[in-house]
Amino acid sequence: MTPPPQNPHIYHITHADNLPSIIAEGCLLSDAMMQARGGPAGAIGMPIIKQRRLTLPVRCHPQTVVGEYVPFYLCPRSFMLYVIHKRNHPGLAYRGGQDPIVHLEADLGAVVNWANGAGRLWAFSLQNAGSRSAEFRCDVRQLHEIDWLAVAAADFRDPAVKEGKQAEFLVHGSFPWALVSQIGVRTTTAQVQAQAAIAGANHAPVVVRPDWYY
Repeated sequence: MTPPPQNPHIYHITHADNLPSIIAEGCLLSDAMMQARGGPAGAIGMPIIKQRRLTLPVRCHPQTVVGEYVPFYLCPRSFMLYVIHKRNHPGLAYRGGQDPIVHLEADLGAVVNWANGAGRLWAFSLQNAGSRSAEFRCDVRQLHEIDWLAVAAADFRDPAVKEGKQAEFLVHGSFPWALVSQIGVRTTTAQVQAQAAIAGANHAPVVVRPDWYY
């Protein structure tokens, strides 16, 4: 067990093509809601795993499943982004690489405060939430149970580190766009494209963060 950062943040990755619909909706939607609408404009996940997440229970919130939550990682430069970057995983349909991927950052504490005030379910997993063995928690006093050293690790060849790095934070149903505090992109070209996609909307700064990428 390792203590959490003083001010932990969470990160959702999505294709820049999805930004206009997110803005129009005013929020991020869970995979369950997105699939009911025919899917996102830019799908970057693994279809088989997304389907599995629609059946995996979030045990600290009975009667809900992982796919009903908007997922976030606890770090940028996630393992999933590495898979996207490598473009060679047989389960990954998307082959466009990491340049069109944007990070949507939010403050974990602010999100918990909002969710509690709004009566919105939230949870976090100690491993990949899409794993059948994933453990879930819904109390901030248990954040120390996350392997924060693994979350921050740049080298995740060790299976235990790889598993811990994939811990997730989940918000049930939808996640307000207003809680996004920063939008991270890899290049200035991606910055211009992201700014154009959300032009006219209230939004957090779009910042070039190559350190969030591979």
